[in-house]
Amino acid sequence: MKDNQVYIFDTTLRDGEQVPGCQLNTDEKVRIAISLESLGVDVIEAGFPVSSPGDFNSVIEISKAVQNPVICALTRANKKDIDCAADALQYARRKRIHTGIGSSDIHIQHKFRSNRDQVLEQGVMAVAYAKTKCEDVEFYAEDAGRADRHFLRRMVEAVIKAGATVINIPDTTGYCLPEEYGELIRFLSEETQGIQNVILSCHCHNDLGLATANAVAGVRNGARQVECTVNGIGERAGNTSLEEIVMILESHKSLDLRTHIRTQEICAVSKLVSRLMHMNVQPNKAIVGKNAFAHSSGIHQDGVLKHAGTYEIIDPSTVGAGKSSIVLSARSGRAALNHHLKTLGYSFTPEELTLIYQQFLTLADSTKEITTDHLRRLAENHKLPA
Repeated sequence: MKDNQVYIFDTTLRDGEQVPGCQLNTDEKVRIAISLESLGVDVIEAGFPVSSPGDFNSVIEISKAVQNPVICALTRANKKDIDCAADALQYARRKRIHTGIGSSDIHIQHKFRSNRDQVLEQGVMAVAYAKTKCEDVEFYAEDAGRADRHFLRRMVEAVIKAGATVINIPDTTGYCLPEEYGELIRFLSEETQGIQNVILSCHCHNDLGLATANAVAGVRNGARQVECTVNGIGERAGNTSLEEIVMILESHKSLDLRTHIRTQEICAVSKLVSRLMHMNVQPNKAIVGKNAFAHSSGIHQDGVLKHAGTYEIIDPSTVGAGKSSIVLSARSGRAALNHHLKTLGYSFTPEELTLIYQQFLTLADSTKEITTDHLRRLAENHKLPA
């Protein structure tokens, strides 16, 4: 493994599909899996096979359809789940079983009605058993963000000895602050025996809006896999957004961290997932929202028209978003209006433009959207096309 390589583990088809009302059928899951392969993701978590016959079948069909990424199946820490996952993965060219158990006291005491020693024993058993079915075994220490760090280290050491190849440190409830999550990853990286033989993975939820920030903190402190979803969808408030974590690493070259993602395909995959899941992307969503590269303030428009870098840190074409847009509104300035008029083939003196601009502001105050027809009528009241 290259030390600066960050692996993208996409869980759109598992954690992402847990959004109420957004379930996919097998054909739809296969379509998304193929698009994720084209995008360049390293691991596709294809489902939770024991949860339903549909999920089991989806993992089988995705395994047949996809060539390059690792296909991963989720299980709980029991043999029945693991057997089911192994059966579902039988056609995968590269396969991984993802098993685990709770690591925080609140999960151990209230969810499992158990104690630390018993939970630790069950986690080790699950990894050892999964290892007999599959060489690549990922272990998740659920709710690690609220776990006692010394018990968590003990758990991680034990499952590494049992054969785990990837260790997932989930902030399951999205509770951690970035400095806390980053420090937890650093602690495990520096204090855990055998950690150099595995990949540490971040799985962060967005309950407090910190999923991506926590994932960044994780990779800056030694994690080399990020578990994320297209459009940041997922349980409750969602997961780390694939497009956000990828473009943060792309934009901040000083971090010297790389992914295999073909960024020009990001917007196309985003639209596919949104359409098939019937889940609209919020307009102000970073990277893939329809307003991510739109400018309506006159100050911003003037700057972007002079040099895109004044207000855009990402060239929209690098994520497949086409060109940035100058949106006319009552907040737009003369530069933006003149830009649109020139695009339509009109040319005006500064004095003429001032008169048109005053009429434009009156119109913009009374309508939600300025159309091409509006602009043509304004222009033709003053001058024929040049």
